[in-house]
Amino acid sequence: MSYVVDFTTVSTVGLESSPVADALAGLRANEARYFRNKYDHEFTVDPASEATETVDWVHGILEDERDLVIAARPLEATSFVVDGTRMAYVFYESGLSINVMYGLEDGKKRAVGFKLSDGMEIPDELASRFKFARQKSKLAGTIRGSFFVIKGEH
Repeated sequence: MSYVVDFTTVSTVGLESSPVADALAGLRANEARYFRNKYDHEFTVDPASEATETVDWVHGILEDERDLVIAARPLEATSFVVDGTRMAYVFYESGLSINVMYGLEDGKKRAVGFKLSDGMEIPDELASRFKFARQKSKLAGTIRGSFFVIKGEH
């Protein structure tokens, strides 16, 4: 069942099994606020079990581009197009959020972003490969993030 993320009243709906559910909910709300303010887009997520095409697309990019497999269980996912860019998000039980920004036209930006919820450790599969910068968020506390540029076609 789809869930519209409300960034004014942060809720852990769908994320309850995460040990950092409150921080992950804040991270999800932070993304919802960004897309509402920038694109007037309503950020809606589905349980990962109902969004397998999106989860598989994100995981395929990670494996093809960086031979990377995420150990954590995906809880929710979403995919949508705004301003000529396909966006996909997967939120994991560990507190990790992965987003793919994929410009639909050749030459447009294409990248994968990783965000770590406040209070979670850097996953082993990412720790030796990426440096994480910190940013503050009213909704999510301290967010640590990193990214890489997508080189192939997906």
